[in-house]
Amino acid sequence: MMSPVLGVSFLALVLSGGAWAFAPIGGGASTHVSITGTAVLQKVTEVCRAIAESEGLDFTPTGNSAEELVQACLGPKATGEVSAAKFKSALNEIYIQNGQVDRDFVNSPAHHFNSEAFAEGRRLITDGVVSIKANVQRENFQAARETLGRVLHTLQDFYSHSNWVDLGYTEPYTNLIRPDLPLENLADVSTPTCSDCANGGFCSNSILPNILNEKKLTSGYMGIFSAAKPKGKCSHGGAADLTSSEVPRGGISKDERRSDNVALHTAAVTVATTATLQLLDDIRGAAGDNDYLRLMGIARSSVVAFVIDTTGSMKDDILEAKRVVNEIIDSKKGTQDEPSQYILVPFNDPGFGPLIRTTNPDVMKAEIAKLTADGGGDLPEMCLSGLQLALTGAPASSHIYVFTDAVAKDIALKDTIVALIRSTKSTVSFFMTGDGARRSRRAVESRAATFENYKDLALASGGQAIGVTKENLPQATDIIIDSSTSALVTVLQRARNSGKAETFSFLLDESLNNITIYITGKSLTFTLKNPAGVTQKQNEANGKLGTVQTVGNLYRVRLATDKHTGLWEISMNSNQPYTLKVTGQSTIAFIYNFVETFEGPHPGYALISGRPKAGMPAMLLVSVLGRKGPASVKVANVALVTVSGSEVIGGALEDMGNGDFLVTVTKVPAGEFVVLLNGTDVVSSTVFQRQSTTQMSVSKVTIKAMVDRSMEPGKPFTLPFTVMTDATGGSYKISASNDREFKMNVPGSIAVTTGGNSTGEMTITVPANTPSGTDVTLTIEAVAPGASDSNYAVLRLSVVTKVTDFTPPQCEVVSVSVVDCPADPAACSSAFWQLSANLTDGVNGTGITRLTHRQGVGNLTHTDLKQTVVAAAFNASCCSLTVELVAVDKAMNVGTCRFSIVRNAGPPSIALSLPLLVCLLVSAFFTTSLRDLLI
Repeated sequence: MMSPVLGVSFLALVLSGGAWAFAPIGGGASTHVSITGTAVLQKVTEVCRAIAESEGLDFTPTGNSAEELVQACLGPKATGEVSAAKFKSALNEIYIQNGQVDRDFVNSPAHHFNSEAFAEGRRLITDGVVSIKANVQRENFQAARETLGRVLHTLQDFYSHSNWVDLGYTEPYTNLIRPDLPLENLADVSTPTCSDCANGGFCSNSILPNILNEKKLTSGYMGIFSAAKPKGKCSHGGAADLTSSEVPRGGISKDERRSDNVALHTAAVTVATTATLQLLDDIRGAAGDNDYLRLMGIARSSVVAFVIDTTGSMKDDILEAKRVVNEIIDSKKGTQDEPSQYILVPFNDPGFGPLIRTTNPDVMKAEIAKLTADGGGDLPEMCLSGLQLALTGAPASSHIYVFTDAVAKDIALKDTIVALIRSTKSTVSFFMTGDGARRSRRAVESRAATFENYKDLALASGGQAIGVTKENLPQATDIIIDSSTSALVTVLQRARNSGKAETFSFLLDESLNNITIYITGKSLTFTLKNPAGVTQKQNEANGKLGTVQTVGNLYRVRLATDKHTGLWEISMNSNQPYTLKVTGQSTIAFIYNFVETFEGPHPGYALISGRPKAGMPAMLLVSVLGRKGPASVKVANVALVTVSGSEVIGGALEDMGNGDFLVTVTKVPAGEFVVLLNGTDVVSSTVFQRQSTTQMSVSKVTIKAMVDRSMEPGKPFTLPFTVMTDATGGSYKISASNDREFKMNVPGSIAVTTGGNSTGEMTITVPANTPSGTDVTLTIEAVAPGASDSNYAVLRLSVVTKVTDFTPPQCEVVSVSVVDCPADPAACSSAFWQLSANLTDGVNGTGITRLTHRQGVGNLTHTDLKQTVVAAAFNASCCSLTVELVAVDKAMNVGTCRFSIVRNAGPPSIALSLPLLVCLLVSAFFTTSLRDLLI
């Protein structure tokens, strides 16, 4: 919106002068990212503080970084390392989708409130908010974040592209996010709105005086492909707007700060930020504080996800999975390593699922206790179908563990699984307990399916493929406990398809703890050497450098805790394939996304869903996290490294500020590669090394599709897509799958010319009984003639039931009693006050489903929510002077009622009663306009 710079730039949080301030990067004073970041982080801070106060804890960030905000938010609840990686990733998802509206919907007036498309723009906002709330209710947070980014772009554009601030308004236009309220005083299509700007550029007073006097609402017309506009209408303005050269010339856009619009640009930024805060507060009210923080990525980083074969031969494996889950839950309770979420997906033959997802450890214990080994026989299983559910249902960058003793019957899903691994950056490890001889018939029946397929998938994700007997399985599952930890990072990962003598070096910095080396392979030897020259071999179970545990094809080396900082070496010798991985626990980490540039009125960078384009420089946006924020790390270089080779290609770094970098690699390695980052930890003055685990490669094929709306239960959904190629033209094979098994009609192929593109169309049929808020992960793949190349696109779609109730619950204060509320704050705990209120959901409402309080520490009680009138009573000491009641109905409309008292300045023991005092009623996103009632 506000400046055409880095539409997906990343923010860092800055604490200055006692107030949160936010600095955009890449130039320009204000961007969509800076506006969104200001509001998102302010609201996160507010929620974290409210939760801490309700639990009697202090909320005191120790420094000025986002990392320290997360530490303050999560730290009081548990001891241990706190990683801000999920928080930063969640913010980036919002920012990226916000910025991509300028690419995907560049010519849509509704998405930008251009050309007086007010009703259409509001519909995008309100429909989007309904989708967000439904997604959050079903814990589909990524889908909710992506929709939130797009909705916020449209909302923010209203204040830059319309004349709202020109009319003198300093508060948001609340009707934009209240579909039950009318859009008023709009200029119709025949009403002239602007005068001609003689210089052909921007003028400071081009809106007609009668429009300003009558408070008529208008917005600038935007023409990218045509100069046509209704007679007398304002233009958006700028070189990309063809209408701006037609009389009346000029433009009223406040996207950038210019000499003619400094005050209006500043006003637009201010009101857009306030409007963003209001919308976020509405979502917070519907979600509740804990789920709001989960939506924003504020959660312990560890997630336990199991995909378990439940066929008859898996009894021992299931028992071991149960044991591991119980050990993780019991041993890590109360620490930062306690998982924030538990996921379980059983599979058999021919069935798989359902996906069970919970934050309650007791629920996970109960669900995994229900698993029994039964059926399946001596046949391949639906392993990849179960894994697909886990990859789409788990948060990004999760660790997923698959237990099976059989090859995959659904091997056709292998390419889909690879696409999902790359898209989610999740790590998949397999525990394979099958007997090769006994399973030989399975391999024949499943044609190409073998255990090697699991090894390929593990390698692609940076996980392990562990072959072990059922008897020795308990010795191998320590790897699950190792990785079920907060702030897990990878220092080094390599793989060799054909073994040879080779030495690998890796840096260990002072911040690392719990350093573990994993090696999978057979008939190998290795020697580990520390910076002082001390060595230990693979056959030394308890050596000078640590402990070596061997089980099946896995070597697990746990380093001793003392003096590990410096350059280490491990010399490998094998004539067979092997993998090597070094991990540790540290808050120094990085996150990255491959991006591409896009042009238009507001150019920027867009996320690449599939593989980057071959023959072009690879571009990455990288965010580096330090122990004390971005100022506590210095980045030396970022490189692309082949996992199965030795090629290392460095990139050119453009420091965007605040720990963010644009990295351009002109020559991309051939084959699969990962990202390697080196730098210095300023806190300890030691050099650090971090590596991504998900393998990536480039392609000459590109497939693109974009989400522009939600799906409705019982209705077919049509999705267009485009295939482009720089390779040989011909018939490109098209395939698609979704994780809900919804019926799809997909063209089997599409003809593409060399260097050209073609558009196709697919249809998804949503069952009528699909719950609102269900998310659907769709994977589309295009394969070149002769299978010489391929690429994919991964999209998240939401199923949302049409909502007809948009009226929030209403609040009526019945009485307020204040008994002895002394003026001296030190004596507040001995005096109390009480509020009584009645809440209703209107004549045609769907009924109140939840009633809570916030901004107050006290006790809330209420009558049965099923009643037409819900009577609520709030009791608090005089130490807490404000309360906000939050009522949510079945349609997720939010009504809030805020009340404040002042301490008694006169004699004590005064009781006051206010009969039938009506509390100002608005939905939660209008909190900033609520009026305190002072007693």
